[in-house]
Amino acid sequence: MTENLTKETFFQKVFNYEENSDWNFKGDIPAIIDFYADWCGPCKALAPILEELSEEYDGKVKIYKIDTEAEQELAAAFGIRSIPSMLFCPVNEPPQMAHGALPKKQIMEIMETVLQLKF
Repeated sequence: MTENLTKETFFQKVFNYEENSDWNFKGDIPAIIDFYADWCGPCKALAPILEELSEEYDGKVKIYKIDTEAEQELAAAFGIRSIPSMLFCPVNEPPQMAHGALPKKQIMEIMETVLQLKF
């Protein structure tokens, strides 16, 4: 199940950029963070794919969502200029950003290479 994050829960579960300038992921399993908005058509198309992935890979990856309208500071902190944008967060590596409503197969390829998940 995907989980919506606020700035406060982002700091607890992902990374507190106000305390650390160097990336320091707090999660114990990899995460995908979806930056979206309710009015965004491609975001709506991506949502069911991320929901499927969160169920199929439950316990292997966390999928978080950030509403860029409600959490403008978080969106700005990551330089989000177009949505949807997804931040792929491996446990011990720097995160990587992907832009656009990617097809499930492509998201899975990124999960395999960036998040080092085996399918």
